[in-house]
Amino acid sequence: MQPTAQNQINSSSFRDPTTAWLGPDNKWRVVIGSKVDQLGLAILYKSKDFVNWYQSKTPLHSANTGMWECPDFYPVPIHGQNGVDTSLNGPYVKHVLKVSLDNTRHDCYTIGSYDNVKDVYKPDEGSVEGDSGLRYDYGKYYASKTFFDDFKNRRILTGWINESSSVADDIKKGWSGVHAIPRKIWLARSGKQLVQWPVTEIEKLRTNHISLANKLLKGGSVIEISGVTAAQADVEVSFEIKDFEKAEVLEPSWTNPQLLCSRKGASVKGSLGPFGLLVLASEGLKERTAVFFRIFKGHNKYMVLMCGDQSRSSLNQDNDMTTYGAFLDVDIRHHKLSLRSLIDHSIVESFGGGGKVCITSRVYPTLAINKAARLYAFNYGSQSIKISKLNAWSMKTAKIN
Repeated sequence: MQPTAQNQINSSSFRDPTTAWLGPDNKWRVVIGSKVDQLGLAILYKSKDFVNWYQSKTPLHSANTGMWECPDFYPVPIHGQNGVDTSLNGPYVKHVLKVSLDNTRHDCYTIGSYDNVKDVYKPDEGSVEGDSGLRYDYGKYYASKTFFDDFKNRRILTGWINESSSVADDIKKGWSGVHAIPRKIWLARSGKQLVQWPVTEIEKLRTNHISLANKLLKGGSVIEISGVTAAQADVEVSFEIKDFEKAEVLEPSWTNPQLLCSRKGASVKGSLGPFGLLVLASEGLKERTAVFFRIFKGHNKYMVLMCGDQSRSSLNQDNDMTTYGAFLDVDIRHHKLSLRSLIDHSIVESFGGGGKVCITSRVYPTLAINKAARLYAFNYGSQSIKISKLNAWSMKTAKIN
């Protein structure tokens, strides 16, 4: 049977309600994800009693980006890192509308203002809709949702890491898909993007701490980070960069960061980069997942490219080994460049620039498994890079009480 249609909307394109919020008229609101043709819709419903609902005359928002799954709509304070209740509005908050794009399987968001009388959301000027705009995560991360933790006054983001292996391999291993580590989420000081960081509770699993400081990574060098369980680890590292004038020139046509990371992967030598971490690596580096940076000289400023290179993550060629990437908004002339990676056997969640760019990789190595996995810091650029500080921990397996 074909799904029935009402109001030009196919019933299969009508799903995933948001968390409800209370308006100034004491009516509840909720948004449903939908589409008409390729017009993505956040359809708004209202209720006095949370039982009987009626549709608003106009959607909360719409854009020509295809079907909107798992919409999420919430306020974030303009200042600070705390979260606020979903019903809060006023001059001290911005609103975020996140949609999961069914066409590309990406979680994209805009930041803007919510008129809670007209029930209309308007993205800020410069906040771009769709794949060319902002994403929660530039890797395998989809169908996310946030909630307000009123006990610790924070907004928590959860998301789904889907598979990179074949259907046949999924059946063999007996699972498919997993939740990412929950992340605290807040508005950056610029007001132009969100920042994410793993919830502090994950730090209770840390053990076997090791550290490095002021370690020079000469061009072409690789150093092993030993003393931790590399298949299940938490690594935080900050890099100090000099000689900016030697950075590669960013060509005007290099506007797609994922494509640029694919062309200039971890094995392609540059000037300031690639440098970063080789995780879930085998001895001899036949397998490795690279999370790294490159510095480019752009128009009037230096540009930081962050990449998650899965191209050599496994000898199993049936896996999806896409390379991911994004430009990182950070002024490296005045700040060190930081990277944190949470490693859990087949998952690598990486946070660049204190959480301004996140890239999640789902990999299935055949050699770099369990005790055979290795962890390295590397610099394949021609210029030296200094590890200002590196902290790494083995991670205990979480127990559910």
